[in-house]
Amino acid sequence: MSAEPHAHSHTPAPATEGAAAVVTEAGTGFHPHLHGTDAPAGTALRARLHHIRAGELDDGTAQTGGMRRFAAISGRTVGSEKLWMGQTHVAPATASSDHHHGESETAIHVVSGHPEFVFVDDSSGTPEEIRLRTGPGDYIFVPPFVPHREENPDPEEEAVVVIARSTQEAIVVNLPGLYALGDGG
Repeated sequence: MSAEPHAHSHTPAPATEGAAAVVTEAGTGFHPHLHGTDAPAGTALRARLHHIRAGELDDGTAQTGGMRRFAAISGRTVGSEKLWMGQTHVAPATASSDHHHGESETAIHVVSGHPEFVFVDDSSGTPEEIRLRTGPGDYIFVPPFVPHREENPDPEEEAVVVIARSTQEAIVVNLPGLYALGDGG
């Protein structure tokens, strides 16, 4: 069963109970600024969807020892302004260097393997190293400026995670240790 799209209709689609009518006439609707002559610079890149295939990920992003990052969605790849998304791969029996992501909030989704995320929790006044053990389907949230590292203790399987950040590009600040300030304990 196929339905006729309403993408170029000059009249609003009939409203159903509890739903708002969608106006799709050129110059109206959700993004009227995209159809006028006053469109901001760079609008052409942002006026369409982008499909990034798995084999087209960009390895020209900030790196940390012990892991490989690949950008899918970034300012450079698709013109994003407030978002970065990609993958990180950690080889078997490997730990990344300690690092943080500056002002970025980072969301992580574990795709494969059992990576471990290590950070120092000093919320009780006494610094304690915490290890979060994860598996496929799990999520991790990393707040801005929190030093951490990823480890893959599995001797055979690579760990792969999908990462989304609240900044346009991947901010990576590599550190000499988990204790970014002071003497490390």
